[in-house]
Amino acid sequence: MAPLYTMALVSADSRIAELLTELHQLIKQTQEERSRSEHNLVNIQKTHERMQTENKISPYYRTKLRGLYTTAKADAEAECNILRKALDKIAEIKSLLEERRIAAKIAGLYNDSEPPRKTMRRGVLMTLLQQSAMTLPLWIGKPGDKPPPLCGAIPASGDYVAKPGDKVAARVKAVDGDEQWILAEVVSYSHATNKYEVDDIDEEGKERHTLSRRRIIPLPQWKANPETDPEALFQKEQLVLALYPQTTCFYRALIHTPPQRPQDDYSVLFEDTSYADGYSPPLNVAQRYVVACKEPKKK
Repeated sequence: MAPLYTMALVSADSRIAELLTELHQLIKQTQEERSRSEHNLVNIQKTHERMQTENKISPYYRTKLRGLYTTAKADAEAECNILRKALDKIAEIKSLLEERRIAAKIAGLYNDSEPPRKTMRRGVLMTLLQQSAMTLPLWIGKPGDKPPPLCGAIPASGDYVAKPGDKVAARVKAVDGDEQWILAEVVSYSHATNKYEVDDIDEEGKERHTLSRRRIIPLPQWKANPETDPEALFQKEQLVLALYPQTTCFYRALIHTPPQRPQDDYSVLFEDTSYADGYSPPLNVAQRYVVACKEPKKK
């Protein structure tokens, strides 16, 4: 079986190299398009300056500006199309890298110079989780497009099945018998039993769990943009499950402040009986690690 996975890894590497070359070309095209449109934008500015100097809007200037703005709009759309193609390439590269990681994990392939370690240092794991949140792509739809499922607060569709390698919130039984929501990675899904196999992301207590669909909540695959799609975000005082900072467990929390800009995190109040009002001070949690809580709010 290992040779098959080795062939898959080589094939993935080859395709990634092709995509990186294509991405490089698209970036060059973007710069060329931007440089080409710059001349037109300068003309628009100069025309407005002349109009202000002459303090009048003549039919000549009106016609000229209409033509300049029509060209500027076409230039912007052309640049936008190139950028969308570049984003598609980046998404495909990320997908192939994830497939490559999963294939290597299944095949048990490691570098001879770096043998497998039984556990990942906690600091390294926390850094990886932070990087995963930062690199979560921002949903950028075309005018009139609605954010898709798994964008921000929008849940997955009813028939959605998470893929191997996807990160999810999983409800499992702890050692003491209590149930808790943990950050986990999907290993497989059985359509025959309608159950997932997932691995605890925290390798210190690594364990594989077999769980029904209702015990799995897929994590967002895109960040929602507060400036264009605020309806795709959880709102103030909404009950959620959020990953507690520097842990791999989700806990109930109230939204204190939704993100105001694309790069912002949620500010949340975790349920905590050690505080007089039953909630912790505000803590920041990335969009990647905030999902809907279906349990009723505690009174």
